[in-house]
Formats: sequence, structure tokens, C-alpha cells
Amino acid sequence: MNAIATAIDGAIVIEPRVFGDARGFFFESWNRRAFEAAVGGSVEFVQDNHSRSGRGVLRGLHYQVVRPQGKLVRVVAGAVFDVAVDIRPGSPTFGRWLGVELSADNKRQLWVPPGLAHGFVVRSDSADVLYKATDYYFPEHERCIRWDDPTLAIDWDITSPPLVSDKDARGVAFPPPDEP
Repeated sequence: MNAIATAIDGAIVIEPRVFGDARGFFFESWNRRAFEAAVGGSVEFVQDNHSRSGRGVLRGLHYQVVRPQGKLVRVVAGAVFDVAVDIRPGSPTFGRWLGVELSADNKRQLWVPPGLAHGFVVRSDSADVLYKATDYYFPEHERCIRWDDPTLAIDWDITSPPLVSDKDARGVAFPPPDEP
């Protein structure tokens, strides 16, 4: 696999080695040893998640104030523009965002370390997104930053308003309030 550093400290784009021929393809979607070498340490995943969304759906920007989750994100059907925002106080890349196209075709993955907010917008008719998480989901600790926050000024590359949940529409401004 090829691990590509990004503009956010600790976030990595992973490109797998894909072996393909007339029959189809094969690649390792997860290899603990290779992944830990790429991120420079031990990582334990405790939960796998799968979401399906239609074109124009935007999910996020989500994070947990207690027990933040690291996420290894990939798309197995369709395409999304995946975004991570560094909200770690004191981080050298605090307040920066990065966006990566993840698709079934490019087979890329994005490692979103704990302490980053995460979201995506669907660019295809539908998209199935899978992600491994380093901690369990605790709804009482989940928070959301507005997807259209003017301080972050994320270029989602969309031409019409996205479809967002009521919860996501009530997201807070960046920077998020300090919480325990």
C-alpha cells in the first residue's frame, strides 16, 4: 500500500495495491501491520460502520467530545468527497480541513485520526461508505460543526444545497466550544 501524508497532521490517504485482470480485481482492504507502519503506532478498531446515501446527501461534520473516534474510511459503491477538519486544540494544523475523493473506482481510504471532525458529500447516484472506528459511538458525546461554516470555508464543490439531517443543520460554528 501507498500511504500519502496530507495537510493535516496525522491524516493519511491510503492507496492499496490492486491486482486486476479480465476476471476482476483483488486488494487487501485492511492489513494491521502495514496500517500501523503507515500511521506510526498501534491502532485498535472496535466498531465497523456502513452507511448508504443518495446523491447530494451531506453527512457531518461529526466528532465526539469524549472518547473521540479515529476512522478509516472507504467507499465500496459510488463516490464521495470526504472531509476531515482538525479541531484538536494545540495541534499545528488546528482549523485546517482536507478533502479527498473516495470512490469504489479509486479504492482510496482516508485515515481520520481521533480529534478530527469528519463528513462527506455524495457525488454519485448513491454511495456505500464503510469505516472502521477506534472507539464506540456514544450519542451523548457526539457533536457537529456546520458543514457551511464561514470560518472553515470548505469547498464542497456542490452546485445546489445538500440534503442534511436536522441534527447536522443545527451544527455549531467553528471553533467548537470547549467541552470536557
